[in-house]
Amino acid sequence: MIGYESHNRLAWLQRMARAVAPEEATLALSVIADGISASTTLASLCLALPSLIGAWELSGTSTSPVPGDTSQAPTMKYASLLACFLASFTCFVQSAGCYVHASFLISALGSDAPVSHVQRAVLRGGGFWEAGLRVLYLATLLLVWVSFGAAPMLACSVLTVAVLHLLDTNSVPLHCHQFTPESKEPSTNDDASSAVVYHLR
Repeated sequence: MIGYESHNRLAWLQRMARAVAPEEATLALSVIADGISASTTLASLCLALPSLIGAWELSGTSTSPVPGDTSQAPTMKYASLLACFLASFTCFVQSAGCYVHASFLISALGSDAPVSHVQRAVLRGGGFWEAGLRVLYLATLLLVWVSFGAAPMLACSVLTVAVLHLLDTNSVPLHCHQFTPESKEPSTNDDASSAVVYHLR
């Protein structure tokens, strides 16, 4: 699915590069803004959860024994959990940064800036987004391990792998997107958006 979505993102960027109406450029910036908003929201979540978990551990409520724990196991568990949340936070911050850079480049598509620069920024943002989600899934499994023990974590791991296998496998063949320009003589009363019409095959 990651490759399938990247292929469609590239086709979308090629279409946006041919935009002639201001409304189409605004639509492209709106889509990028949605990606920035989602990345910053998850980054805030990944930063808030370790703070809550650390406060819960230091409050003394985490001293109750968990089945299967040894004297050093809880510290290693919390360290691994916090490391996963911080890694996920870093990925989402990088994703938001790449999308912000892409929004600057999209607003300058009328210049001689190549479309490949925008494509690279958007694909990097999507890559960091996917990496952050995967690390967040791993942090969820570690959270189950810390809270309930090894057996529930094993069951949650099997369930996560099964769900990701259903959601992340793609059987749809890649579509070769082609944008055919259709010329049209613009009149003085027509809008700028009626100058060129593109059809997506």
